[in-house]
Amino acid sequence: MARSRTILIAGAGIGGLTAALALAQHGFRVVILEKSKRLEETGAGIQPSPNASRIFIKLGLGEALKQTAVAPDAIRIMRSSGKLIVEAPLGPAAEFRFGAPYWVIHRVDLQRALLEAASARPEIELRLGMEFTDYAAHARGVTVKSQGATGDVDEHGIALIGADGLWSNARKALGEESAPRFAGRTAWRAMIPIERAPNAFREPVVHLWLGRAAHLVHYPVRCGRALNIVAIVGDDFQDSGWSTPGDRRALLERFGKWCEPARTLLGVPEAWLKWALFDRAPSRRWGIGPVTLLGDAAHPMLPFLAQGGAMAIEDAAALASCLARDGESPASALRTYEGLRSARTARVQREARRNDIVYHLSGPAALARDMMLRTMGGEKLLLRYRWLYDWRLPPGET
Repeated sequence: MARSRTILIAGAGIGGLTAALALAQHGFRVVILEKSKRLEETGAGIQPSPNASRIFIKLGLGEALKQTAVAPDAIRIMRSSGKLIVEAPLGPAAEFRFGAPYWVIHRVDLQRALLEAASARPEIELRLGMEFTDYAAHARGVTVKSQGATGDVDEHGIALIGADGLWSNARKALGEESAPRFAGRTAWRAMIPIERAPNAFREPVVHLWLGRAAHLVHYPVRCGRALNIVAIVGDDFQDSGWSTPGDRRALLERFGKWCEPARTLLGVPEAWLKWALFDRAPSRRWGIGPVTLLGDAAHPMLPFLAQGGAMAIEDAAALASCLARDGESPASALRTYEGLRSARTARVQREARRNDIVYHLSGPAALARDMMLRTMGGEKLLLRYRWLYDWRLPPGET
């Protein structure tokens, strides 16, 4: 056994918190360094598909998340004209097929549940207002430097996990200075009380609207009390933040030729926030020695498969399992983790990039896409993603 059982995590997002809980479940002490002085109380919805929800359930979070999550009955794919393309069953059908529910939830509610669970574990220490700045690897593990209001602080552990997002300081400390690649699109988000939504959009269904150079997603969250809305458009805006106020009139102009129900919904929110979309080309190795990356720090992806959060959650489970099996050699455990995860996350990155093209087709190409989806039907469309939703740790992993 290694002389220390302390794992250091940079970043208290969904991936970092999930990793902390999974590591604590395996008997590790965890210190989370988070640069924010308080965790943000805003955010869009997130879709923990069965590959992610089963991990939360295994961590003991199932009942807590059921209090606010919605298990949608279906995903309904529409044309911007208002014509239905195909409807794929979710709800009990997805849970039966994949052994875990398909949920949609407000990111704030998910984060709160993770924080409450972490706070209840004495093995987990969350340090807010402490920004990771650098590390030094040595024979006994790693020394991590973070900066807070009182100056620099050093912390020692057997491994460092960079879970600090797209603009990761941990990635830079590993020597990766390249910038993420801009996708030429922005995502606009808004949340409205469900009673303000048109009646047709209050049911527990994920709506995905496809149009030329733009698409729209909306679904209920908070036990059906609110509607999460995300609109994607082509744009030159490349700010690194994800809470920039957006010009409502500019957004409505982009959807001016869409059908009336979609335009009516987009006209309801009085305020919109927007963020630029980035990803990176897949890479096979995310770390060196006792250091690795997780989630967006390792494999940022476009949101067109709704799997960015789910991949970070999978990473957390795989990482904890590898360290639990090979705690005497953390560096070896981290390379095993990267080997388990790199091909899968690369495939998801590529599929999300592909959907960027497929979602935004126009003319004959869009008609061909729609015909293919109708011919396939909802059941086969759901089964097409078995490779994604049926993921579990390999046999022998825990």
